[in-house]
Amino acid sequence: MDILVTKDLTKAYGKVIAANAVNISVAQGEVFALLGPNGAGKSTVLKMLTTLLPPTSGDAFIDGNSIRTQPNKVRKSIGYVPQMLAADGSLTGYENLRIFAKLYDIPSAELKQRVNDTLAFMGLADSAKKLVKDYSGGMIRKLEIAQAMMHRPKVMFLDEPTVGLDPIARKTVWEHIMQLQKEYGTTIVMTTHLMEEADEICRRVALMSNGKIVATDTPANLKASLNKPGATLEDVFIFYTGNQKEDEDGGIRNISRERRTASRLG
Repeated sequence: MDILVTKDLTKAYGKVIAANAVNISVAQGEVFALLGPNGAGKSTVLKMLTTLLPPTSGDAFIDGNSIRTQPNKVRKSIGYVPQMLAADGSLTGYENLRIFAKLYDIPSAELKQRVNDTLAFMGLADSAKKLVKDYSGGMIRKLEIAQAMMHRPKVMFLDEPTVGLDPIARKTVWEHIMQLQKEYGTTIVMTTHLMEEADEICRRVALMSNGKIVATDTPANLKASLNKPGATLEDVFIFYTGNQKEDEDGGIRNISRERRTASRLG
């Protein structure tokens, strides 16, 4: 059963088409990645799917609800961790989650237990009373994921969830994300520039170039499509997206954003 379906989802800025008739489907409980160079349209698609950006044309349905006509219902079904989401460093981990619990209208009678359960689930219970400004990069990212999962979303969107993290922190973050997927059946839709990460974690990936989906399949099938012994997902990435036109301004903005995120987390 598909929990997410897009139908010719398009976003244009004047003559520039950032996302061009994107069609993808994601099964309930699947871990799915959008891959592509900077400026390919991945973050634009995520912002439309999370109702932060209205599509120019087309539509998408999450848990049966339209992002165009039923955005409030969509928001109740999703969690979103963008690259630049910053927890409040002047508050403790507990206080940050308490604010999000109220934003998600979690009943007062359940609020304290939900916050404590979420902190424990993400391995942050021992740091609940510490100021977030004293957290490591990996702890900050886990807290941001905890914020997005407070209301037990059916679909979690993660934009470069491990950018800027060292290998140990990255492994820990992914252990908790996969625990979320297994224990709650949460569907994970992510972007990443780490091909090994996508190859190991995702059931399927979609490759984007110049705003279009150019290939969608399992990592194994995509590697086999190259008819190259020992092909890697990085080889697949280069083969399918290597002809993308350079977008200097967009590239500079994306690189700048990634560097700020890396600096914040590590």
